[in-house]
Amino acid sequence: MRAEDSKNWIRPLFPYPALFLRKDSERILIVADLHIGWEVTLAEQGIHVPSQLTKLLMRLKEAISKCRPNRLILLGDVKHTVGKVELAEWRDVPEFFEEVLGIVPRVDVIPGNHDGDLEPLTPSSVRIYQPTGISLWGKVGLFHGHAWPGLDVLACQTLVMAHLHPVVAFRDQFNYRIIKPVWIKASFKPESMMAVLSKRRHGENTMAPAEGFEGEHKVIVMPPLNEFLGGQPINEDGSRGKRSGKGERELLGPFLRSGCVNMEEAEVYMLDGTYLGSIGQLRAFS
Repeated sequence: MRAEDSKNWIRPLFPYPALFLRKDSERILIVADLHIGWEVTLAEQGIHVPSQLTKLLMRLKEAISKCRPNRLILLGDVKHTVGKVELAEWRDVPEFFEEVLGIVPRVDVIPGNHDGDLEPLTPSSVRIYQPTGISLWGKVGLFHGHAWPGLDVLACQTLVMAHLHPVVAFRDQFNYRIIKPVWIKASFKPESMMAVLSKRRHGENTMAPAEGFEGEHKVIVMPPLNEFLGGQPINEDGSRGKRSGKGERELLGPFLRSGCVNMEEAEVYMLDGTYLGSIGQLRAFS
């Protein structure tokens, strides 16, 4: 699960849910789905859990120590609550950024659907991009996944997204079920994606093919940094989210729901790099 040429490479930082990119002097670490403040949601349900920020920071610092990045990109859902900011987030999110900026000189955020009103919680040195994502060197496109990526992102040979919280569900002989976070690497054809976008905007395929929108591209779906979150069991009935007309649950986000991503043959890896097979194979054995 690695793409490489003479000047830049990209690889998962096993056994952490983190991606490391390098080009010349740039060393970039990417993590996603921190959901700082998720404990508040549990408290509202009568389950009181102390703040897990220290454990989250420890996990991130371990990953940072492995690759010594000079730039950290947070790929969405830094905070947990949607549409508001809880008291715990006012405390924990600034503390998180203060700790990280003491280690990594540059921190950027590509916001997710949970990151409304994130800006007042972040230091002025932290850059917050648009949800449409960013393109690195014209080769690697980054976006959270709850919104369509920009055309410059879509044209990249490798896309990296989050939002799905992918996990695989395992059952033992006593039918005891556990879930484990996983990486997903799938292929898609950007010209097909362009056709979908064109029909959404104009009602017909009127968008002319552009440079970079040919051939087969790859998309990597990241597992969440926050190990306490639930996830979407990709080897079961399809996913969480609303149900489709066929009775199956739809994938999260418009990019994956477009039908242009070959999820059936997508490769699945555990956090330690163990290859589990394709999603289609895993569903067949579930």
